[in-house]
Amino acid sequence: MNTSAFLLLALMQAPVDGARAVASASPASTSAATNSPASNGISVRITSPLGRSGMHGKIRIVAQIRSNDSAPITQVRFLIDQQPYKTDTDGPPYVVEWEDENPFERREIGVEVSDSLGRAATDRVVLEPFDIIEESQVTSVLLEAAVQDAQGRFVKGINPTRFSVREDGVLQKLDLVRQEEVGATFALLVDSSASMSRRLDFVQQTAATLVGYMSPLDRMVIAPFSKSVMPVTGPTADRQTILEGIKAIKPGGGTAILNSVSEMSASLGTAEGRRAIVLITDGYDEHSTTSIESTLAAAKKNQVTVYVIAIGGIAGISLKGERALRALARETGGTSFFPATESQLAAVHGALVDDVQHRYLLTYTPTNQTNDGSWRAITIDCGDAKLRVRTRPGYFAPKPSPIRPNIEFTAIDPEGRYLDVSADDVEVTENGVPQKVDVFQEATQPVSIVLALDNSGSMRQREAQVIDAARGFVSALRPDDKLAVMHFADETDFAHDLGTSKDAAQAAIGQYRASGGTALYDAIAESLVRLHHVEGRRVLVVMTDGRDENNAGTGPGSSRRFEDVLRVLKDSGTAVFAIGLGTKVDSQPLTTLAELSGGRALFPTDVSSLGVEFGQIVEDLRRRYLVSYTSSHGQHDGSWREVKIQLKSVPGAAVRSAGGYKAPER
Repeated sequence: MNTSAFLLLALMQAPVDGARAVASASPASTSAATNSPASNGISVRITSPLGRSGMHGKIRIVAQIRSNDSAPITQVRFLIDQQPYKTDTDGPPYVVEWEDENPFERREIGVEVSDSLGRAATDRVVLEPFDIIEESQVTSVLLEAAVQDAQGRFVKGINPTRFSVREDGVLQKLDLVRQEEVGATFALLVDSSASMSRRLDFVQQTAATLVGYMSPLDRMVIAPFSKSVMPVTGPTADRQTILEGIKAIKPGGGTAILNSVSEMSASLGTAEGRRAIVLITDGYDEHSTTSIESTLAAAKKNQVTVYVIAIGGIAGISLKGERALRALARETGGTSFFPATESQLAAVHGALVDDVQHRYLLTYTPTNQTNDGSWRAITIDCGDAKLRVRTRPGYFAPKPSPIRPNIEFTAIDPEGRYLDVSADDVEVTENGVPQKVDVFQEATQPVSIVLALDNSGSMRQREAQVIDAARGFVSALRPDDKLAVMHFADETDFAHDLGTSKDAAQAAIGQYRASGGTALYDAIAESLVRLHHVEGRRVLVVMTDGRDENNAGTGPGSSRRFEDVLRVLKDSGTAVFAIGLGTKVDSQPLTTLAELSGGRALFPTDVSSLGVEFGQIVEDLRRRYLVSYTSSHGQHDGSWREVKIQLKSVPGAAVRSAGGYKAPER
């Protein structure tokens, strides 16, 4: 999916495409029954579910069977992925419960029907998997607004040019304004707790009446709830299936209104088009564990509008319950109804339908494209002070994707010996803030290494020893470690690029010949650039016997300065191991690079110990650990984050690491 595409993903207002992972599904494909009543006397059609609702837990699979005579149905068999699942033997409605455990997997629901005359019919519905889509920015916001006059009547036909929208007080350029009917997914969230038992017939009548107002574009989910949402019916557009789902509601248990609204809001977050919850309840919430604030946040996050029908009148609802129900509707752009008598329900139905149908669509691309998860307040004006525009008060901007740094380190005791470390030993802070370590392991992944060998003229007498020591280093690497070989003197030259062929690397080392100056900083910078986009662990091993200078010793040998190398180092995520050979080496820059990158600097005075130093580097690479965590500082601001790793169990232990990481930018 192209994240810059124009997306309209909300109900009643404010859909947001952001840096988050969302689920979407293609419409379910259904096959017609193999036989129709006209041709064979019997047919079957699966009417629920017609797609995935996003709800966790059990759902109701409903089959509607039609026959043009009185021959009894002898078998109704339900199948999942063409395998027998359950048989319904107790007559209509033909329903089984099934748990859609993995919505990211394609599933096929089937039904086979036969009657006493031997006639048969089948139907199937394919539930396409949800796709995980990584969205990177706010592309468009869709608002649905209702305009009313002073008497509460809905106003139609307003000139689109009269509308203006402000986000956090900033005027936005509207991309679209029109009055249009849009298909919706309605979740009929019906309170089936014990406290509603004496009114359940009336509740069912109320719910059934609402079905008559559905447009051909709408789908409905029947979701009874008490302490939690029970098995649901739908989404479906078949009215008989909806009515049977309503009739199947049985009272019992306590009430958890806020929990159920939160759960249903999350399930509707994947529904296409507009999304609405019609909450029918008496307002007594005994068991919710979530707060009204959290419930509202869930509805706003999933762009759900809540309509409330409080059965029993205001006198039968606590003041606290009334406030909560009104807030659910008001803060999501919906409406709350508190009919005092059953005779007032006809007006409720008409008002609810008017509110749903008389909506203006407005879309705009926000000028503020920052993914910071903040609340963006929205106001709409239609240019007439006598008219009131009602819409959702705002939306949450996308949150930036989590930042999960991987920090590699080694630990040594005061005597310089490597330490064995466990997860319990490690404490990690980022910019002074303690972090919760999610991953701790030995750094056993393959390493990509650039071996940069100084072949300037001063190395002429040491060629044989350098070749032998470098070949020993290559032989000690693991087969899946990748290696590149660079020679540098007046210029840099990759004699062998990154690869796992050790024979090719050995051949490149054999080409080592000394002459010219020392382009040390160019060699280091180009090695870091080569490693920058390589996946996994990255290491630069650089060996030199001098300083950055030309062949005559009268000036720099590189076009880059040391400050340029430091900038490249911070972006590269590469550990630098430096070997400074002899007494004329410039040790300070090599030491600095090693310390800043979590590597190590070694300074043998004689070429005869060069092999030992290469061996120490191999040992260090095998004694490293990796920690990872989700940063508490989630802003993608490109800043440098200082990371300190300490060992609780070993006083005086030293930890070598890169000391931090550069956060990603927006």
